[in-house]
Amino acid sequence: MIEIKQLHKYFGKLHVLQGIDLNVNKGEVLSIIGSSGSGKSTLLYCINGLEPIQQGQITVDGIPVHEPKTDINKLRQKLGMVFQQWNSFPHLTALENVALAPKIVRKMSKDAAKTIAEKQLRHVGLGDKLDVYPSALSGGQQQRLAIARALAMEPEYMLFDEATSALDPELVGEVLDTMRLLAEEGMTMICVTHEMSFARDVSDRVAYFHQGHMEEVGPPAQIFGDPQSPHTRKFLASVR
Repeated sequence: MIEIKQLHKYFGKLHVLQGIDLNVNKGEVLSIIGSSGSGKSTLLYCINGLEPIQQGQITVDGIPVHEPKTDINKLRQKLGMVFQQWNSFPHLTALENVALAPKIVRKMSKDAAKTIAEKQLRHVGLGDKLDVYPSALSGGQQQRLAIARALAMEPEYMLFDEATSALDPELVGEVLDTMRLLAEEGMTMICVTHEMSFARDVSDRVAYFHQGHMEEVGPPAQIFGDPQSPHTRKFLASVR
């Protein structure tokens, strides 16, 4: 379980996250929606320990993310993260890109790392691209490569930071299909997304963020069908 209690985050004087309380259970898919600048992506960075926090606590399976005694690199092995940009190594093939972290971080043998890399590339539908360099892949394929790279560490949680926002519209579907597959397989996922159909159809719960506050959180049917906050209603009216 990921537990977030009274989380506050500042960038200088800018109060980006203002008292967030949120739990994410194992096997749950939580989508976070809201306007740009509402704090959605910052929350993921705080969960993964990539950003310090000023107040509150985040724990992953009972381990406090931001305590100095926590081995953050070990903890991050539980947390796969997929960013807006895929950031592949251009001089490595798809197989080599995915095998790199298991080999270096998990100290796996070269052969074992390549075996798990091939498994995850096939998992995301790139089994025919093992020896292809990133420059020869479409944007959607590169993002699926990034997902395979995260999965190769065998995380217990996956964090998606607007994974489709940098893609051309015709490529969005293949990445969302991969994310749907992971959800169907029971992967615990927190997805910051602008894809309302994905949030509505795949999520167990949806949280709406507005100016650093979590305005409301609930089942998709409630958030999309009967939102309680006027801010949520206004946002949904603007994106439909």
